[in-house]
Amino acid sequence: MAVLGIKGGSKKRKQVAAQDPESSDAEALPEGGLEMSSDEEKEDGASDSEGDVIDEFPEIDAGSDTSEDGVSGLDEEEEEEGEEETDAESDDDLHIFPKSKTVISDITGQPKKVYPEIEPDYDSDSSTEDAPNRVGDIPLHWYDELPHVGYDINGKKVLKPARGDELDKFLQTVDDTAAWTSAFDKNVQMDKPLTAEELDIIRRLQANENPDAAYDPYEPTVEWFTGKGKEEIMPLSAAPEPKRRWVPSKWEKQKVMKIVRAIRQGRILPSKPKTATTQLQFYAIWNEEPSAHAPPLPAPKPQLPTNAESYNPPEEYLPTEEERKEWEATDKEDRERNFLPQKYSSLRLVPAYNQFIQERFSRQLDLYLAPRIQRAKLNVDPNSLIPKLPSPSSLRPFPQYRSLRFPHTKGRVRCLSVSPDGAWVVSADEEGVISLWEVIVGREVKRWTLDGKVGAIEWCPRADASFFVAATDEKLHFIIPPNLPPTVLTTTQNLLAPATLPPAPATPSPVKWSNPRSATSTDGPILTLELPQSSGLAKDIAWHKKGDYFATVSSGGPQGGVWIHQISRRHSQAPFKKIKGSVQLVLFHPSKPNLFVATQRYVRMYNLAEQKLLKTLMPGIRWISSMDVHPSGDHLIVGGYDRKLCWFDLELSDKPYKIMRYHSRAIRSLHFHPTYPLFASSSDDGSIQIFHARVYNDLMTDPLIVPLKILRGHEIREGLGVLQVKWVPRQPWLVSAGADSNVAIV
Repeated sequence: MAVLGIKGGSKKRKQVAAQDPESSDAEALPEGGLEMSSDEEKEDGASDSEGDVIDEFPEIDAGSDTSEDGVSGLDEEEEEEGEEETDAESDDDLHIFPKSKTVISDITGQPKKVYPEIEPDYDSDSSTEDAPNRVGDIPLHWYDELPHVGYDINGKKVLKPARGDELDKFLQTVDDTAAWTSAFDKNVQMDKPLTAEELDIIRRLQANENPDAAYDPYEPTVEWFTGKGKEEIMPLSAAPEPKRRWVPSKWEKQKVMKIVRAIRQGRILPSKPKTATTQLQFYAIWNEEPSAHAPPLPAPKPQLPTNAESYNPPEEYLPTEEERKEWEATDKEDRERNFLPQKYSSLRLVPAYNQFIQERFSRQLDLYLAPRIQRAKLNVDPNSLIPKLPSPSSLRPFPQYRSLRFPHTKGRVRCLSVSPDGAWVVSADEEGVISLWEVIVGREVKRWTLDGKVGAIEWCPRADASFFVAATDEKLHFIIPPNLPPTVLTTTQNLLAPATLPPAPATPSPVKWSNPRSATSTDGPILTLELPQSSGLAKDIAWHKKGDYFATVSSGGPQGGVWIHQISRRHSQAPFKKIKGSVQLVLFHPSKPNLFVATQRYVRMYNLAEQKLLKTLMPGIRWISSMDVHPSGDHLIVGGYDRKLCWFDLELSDKPYKIMRYHSRAIRSLHFHPTYPLFASSSDDGSIQIFHARVYNDLMTDPLIVPLKILRGHEIREGLGVLQVKWVPRQPWLVSAGADSNVAIV
């Protein structure tokens, strides 16, 4: 036995130590320090190497496999005691492991061995280990319902790290450029970066290459058994037969004897032999419950033969020599038929079909491997799939035809605006001509000519004052219409050209407010605002509902070209120091201190009182061209140059509630009616779409959106159609401006 070898080695060391104590002290530690063996190595490895004693494998007593269990059991106990004594002696001699002391346990009252605490060096520090979870090789789904995923080396729970949803994972991969080089480790429930070697293995596997980078498929062949002196002696190698192949194993003998003792003591019962019965056994097949599974589907029937399969087919079915050669040259999978029609004079001369076995086998293989399902045909009326919408005749009034047309002499009519009382319309073209005309009769009342192109025009929503603002290059002009009541005229003049100017603000503004000399005349602007240089043409004007504030968006300049102007204080300020993207247009909320800012792709909603961003709407449009807010303030429509019209429910989500594509070209303008449940959209295709849009007070009821009418009256010039539409506030009338230099009322 191996234990006997250990005993011999330990006794020999004692004798050498007794003869020369000085040499033992000198040789106790070799040069370079003491090497601690690992747990997998034998504790007696040092004794074997020092004493050069080779352990002899003990001889197996053939008489041990007898029924004298008591004697064999006694021998095994004596051997175990000898092993323990030998281990104790060897540990005391080496002094490698700490000595233990025996104490009485306070809990059990039994003696137990207590070892001193180990003071770990840096080599045994486990703080830098990569695998803190020491739970072992068990299914990790056992910990799905628990807050931890395992235990560390100290027995403490390893808590699961916080993990977000799929959106957080996607955002993390966008922010982290090295996210694609990591993999999820189930043992620690976190992502771990892959090494360069692992990434190289993945790359090779994707490229269908050998994972081993050092593998050379073109290395020269080594002829091991070719040539003189290299003849093959044995099939695999010429190594001598190992000893374990012909020496009986002691451990197998012990296992066999353990099973034999268990059978003798009755702890293991062998299987009983089955007794053959000659009586017939009957089963009640109708007593079983019916199966819940569907019955097997019948096999599809093979196709019936046609004229080509006939033994005497018509002449047109017989192939020519060219067709026969072409059929033979074609692959079996690409042939239209798997046979060639042949003609026989009688049925007796028809030979056996040579492809019969192959066809039967292929059919059985298809029935066995191919899944079969039974499709139920749905008898659904197509009209029932169309949503039931109310009839357009029941949703009147809404515009149905063009009633008036007012032409401009030159240029496209880019912008227009309707007065708050609905009696006047002001329109401007690209030549700088502004025309004021009546809505009812279409008569032009006044005309102004400004220097430069007019980019936007908008009427002030105040009821006690009447004026409008027109935007040209880096200037805003305030113009008073003629034929105003005296009280309204006086209020308007005192508002725009007061006798006493308000005090200058603490922070000066780069926007200059000035009144010309002829401030009381209606022939020209009464007030002019000069925007900073390089601001460009103002392309959008949006009024606040009270009429004291209005915002403008310019094509260039700092702060995104957005300015908010206050008439009572004669002061202008830029709300944004820096904004992402190019601002297209802005809107004020009808009832809250909120501002909608539309860039090319997003619509951001800001709270001006708290000066913070509330939400960002994502319409999914490539380039936003127009937008308008519902009079209730809970809904927003956004149009784009990619023909999309998006309806947003601001209380529901930042994604569109409904996306409509009714125009064939770019959308140019959108507008909600102030009082009627209507909204209109205009496009470069020359058409105007009229929609019924009813919003309910019940938050659980979805808005009702019904397309009502398609109006066509403007001509398309140079790829441009209807550029802007506005509703008359108190009537279901619509005013439109087109690229054909016409303004129409429908």
